[in-house]
Amino acid sequence: MGKLDRFAKETFAEETSRVTGGAAAWEDAPEVRLERVQADGYLRVLRPEGLALLAAPWPEIRAHEEALVELKLAGDHVDVREVKRALLRRQAREVERVEEREPPWMGEEPLWFVAPHVPSWLHGVRALEPVAPGCYRVGPSAFQFLWIAANELPLRDELVPFLVARSGRALDEFARWVAPRREVEWVLSMVQYMPMSAWTREDLQRRFGRSDDPEIEARRQEILQTLLSDSPEVKDRLVQEGIEKGQLQGRLTEARAALRRVLARRGLALSAAMGAQIDGCSELATLERWLDQAVTAASAEEALT
Repeated sequence: MGKLDRFAKETFAEETSRVTGGAAAWEDAPEVRLERVQADGYLRVLRPEGLALLAAPWPEIRAHEEALVELKLAGDHVDVREVKRALLRRQAREVERVEEREPPWMGEEPLWFVAPHVPSWLHGVRALEPVAPGCYRVGPSAFQFLWIAANELPLRDELVPFLVARSGRALDEFARWVAPRREVEWVLSMVQYMPMSAWTREDLQRRFGRSDDPEIEARRQEILQTLLSDSPEVKDRLVQEGIEKGQLQGRLTEARAALRRVLARRGLALSAAMGAQIDGCSELATLERWLDQAVTAASAEEALT
C-alpha cells in the first residue's frame, strides 16, 4: 500500500468519528476468503440519526449498517477494470455478511466509489443521477452505488475524508483551506504525501514555518526529522529542490542587474516604484522580456510594460 493510500485511509479512520460526532466509524477491511479480493475499507453506521444533518454523502448511508468504500486518489487509474474489481469486492463482502448471519442476512451491500472526478466513459455505460454536489447515484443497480467526485464536493469540515481524493487545482484549493483547520502533524503529512502543486506546497511551508514559541518549534523540528528519516527519498527531493531554488534565485539576481545596467546606460531613469517593481519580480521570463524591451524603449516605463 502506497504512502498516499495509507494517508487517505488514516484520514478516514481518524476523521470519520470526529466529523460525524460518532455517528459513523471507519474500519480497515480484512481480506475476504477470495484471492486478491480486499476492499479499501468500510463505513460502519453507529448512529443513523447523527448523519442526517451532515453534508452529502453522509445522509445517504443512514438506511444501511455499512458501506464498502473504494478510494481512487490523484494519479490512480479509474477505468472499467477498476470499477468491475470494486463491484467484485462489494459482492464478496455481501457474501461474507450473508455467511456471518444466522438466519442469513438478506440485505444489499452499498458501494461508495470515491475518486477525484467522474470519468467520461462512465456516462456512456451508466445512468448518473445527481444526489448533491459531487455525489451521483449510479444506475441501474439493485444496490446503492454512489459515485463521490471529490473535486466537486464543497469544502466542508465533515467532508475532509472524501476531499483528500481531490486532484489538480481542486486539491490545491483544499490544501490551503484545510491547513489552518488541522494539527501541524496532519498538515505536514499532507504536504509530504499529497501531489499538490509546488506553489501550494511552498505556500503551506511558509505558513507553517518556524514559530517563535520554542516548544512549538521543537515539536515541528521533531516531526520534520521523523518524516525525513522515514522517507530518505523526500530528503533527497528537498535537497534537489533547494539546489534548483538557489540556481533560480541566482538567475533572477543576474537578470535584474542586467536590466538596471541597460536602463542606466541608455539614460532611462527609474522611479522608486519602478525599482521596487524590478526587485519584486520573481518571474525570470518577465525580467528577460523587460531586458529585451529596454534595448529600444523610449522610457523606463515603456520598458517595464
